[in-house]
Amino acid sequence: MRGTTARRGTGGPGALYDVPGPRTRRRHALYAVLSTAVILAVIGWVLYLLFDTDQFTATKWTPFEYVGIQELLLRGLGNTLKAFALSAVLALALGTVLAVGRLSEHRPVRWVATVLVEFFRAMPVLVMIFFVFVALKVQPLPALVTGLTLYNGSVLAEVFRAGINSVERGQREAAYALGMRKTQVMTHVLIPQAVRAMLPSIISQLVVALKDTSLGFLITYEEFLHAGKLIASNLDYDLPFIPVVMVISPVYIGMCMLLSWFAHWVARRERHNPRTEAAAVPPAAPGTLLPGGPPGSPRAR
Repeated sequence: MRGTTARRGTGGPGALYDVPGPRTRRRHALYAVLSTAVILAVIGWVLYLLFDTDQFTATKWTPFEYVGIQELLLRGLGNTLKAFALSAVLALALGTVLAVGRLSEHRPVRWVATVLVEFFRAMPVLVMIFFVFVALKVQPLPALVTGLTLYNGSVLAEVFRAGINSVERGQREAAYALGMRKTQVMTHVLIPQAVRAMLPSIISQLVVALKDTSLGFLITYEEFLHAGKLIASNLDYDLPFIPVVMVISPVYIGMCMLLSWFAHWVARRERHNPRTEAAAVPPAAPGTLLPGGPPGSPRAR
């Protein structure tokens, strides 16, 4: 193997991996330098355009020092967080209900849940928001929350179902052999072990829901983007939306990064949580049977 060296890894006996050789390391270093140069060139080009159009002049940034504009932005941010919190809680609840329906042993329940999941996943979220707002004639906040809940709840339902099905079948069979009911198997065996597999996808979908709250400005909901639009429409210089975007974008990015950090923190806690580990069942003593054996047979004490 040219350019690489096969060595024994530390992941276990017999595990091999390819350690990059000198030629491969030089090639990787060249790729890193070229990528960095391209990124810096793009950043420099964007900064040049911003300076060339006078986007950093004091005149264009002075309005953000006004108390009224700051209050408008804070009020919009609060409305964004309110819509996200409601949508996230309701989407998690709806996703749980639909996932349980899709895992049900009753065929009609499974069919109904499947139709709902596939329908709401296929429907664009903006169409659902507009339908609820225009056709049902509800207020902007309930319309926005309903659309986000239906879409993200249907996606989370598939995440939950896939996570539960990813647990080894032997865990389920062992729990049933111990006499546990289906609800106990789900809550004490399957879900705790599936949390690790589901958590990244859950947080990713919640980030999508957070960003989709910006669709509320299309139905006149006074969220963060709507506040920025109002500010830009009242500024009397050229390209007023660029400073507004430069203020709003870092806030959205920061909220998404904070949500991702929270996901990593929860994942670390779950890795050290004994409930997420498969419990070791001690071997039964000679002459004992598992619960549920024939009448008169000896049972484990």
